[in-house]
Amino acid sequence: MEMIDLHNQEYSLGRQSFTLAMKAFGDMTNEEFMQVMNGHQNQKHKKRRVFWEPYIAEIPPTVDWREEGCVTPVKNQGQGNEGCNGGLMDNAFQYVTSKSIGGLDSQESCPYNAKVGPCRYRSEDSVANDTGFMDIPEQESALTKAVATVGPISGAIDASHLSFRFYEDGIYHGILVVGYDFEGEESSNSKYGIVKNSWGKARGKNGYIKMANDWNNH
Repeated sequence: MEMIDLHNQEYSLGRQSFTLAMKAFGDMTNEEFMQVMNGHQNQKHKKRRVFWEPYIAEIPPTVDWREEGCVTPVKNQGQGNEGCNGGLMDNAFQYVTSKSIGGLDSQESCPYNAKVGPCRYRSEDSVANDTGFMDIPEQESALTKAVATVGPISGAIDASHLSFRFYEDGIYHGILVVGYDFEGEESSNSKYGIVKNSWGKARGKNGYIKMANDWNNH
């Protein structure tokens, strides 16, 4: 609590751009939190499609795909990573597009239980498919244009920082990116990405976090 109070005091003095609060993970040590919740396994794929920035003279100043009905409600994955030891989004997309699977169940027909077990997918319950995916270069301009022209973008971040664990509101330096916006006057110091988490609505601001853009924090 002392760390949170000191941080919020700095926020009130204008030295921080976001606030902290006690959250559901406050009783975990940093090692426990990283083991359970920070399971991204980055891998380099030799054969992969790469997103090339389209030439666009101007993109919208703000985008929020939640308003277009393209984002599902925030869910809580629980301690699912403890069973699968993390993963990589590319592998999930490849799994969905494989001939043996070829689709996605609805939440109603195959609810998420955060437990290790056999796949319960049934092709007759398929409600969506993955027609392909590509990786985005580690450049914020490419991410912004992808969000503006394609839709919500799956990503990964280092969630081991205490400030991320207890994030409450405001722009966080830096996960599904569902849009972008800015606070106050539009400038490089006020732009942020709208990021959806998978730890429930109690995490961050109703399950979302604002991550600063154009701060060389990718």
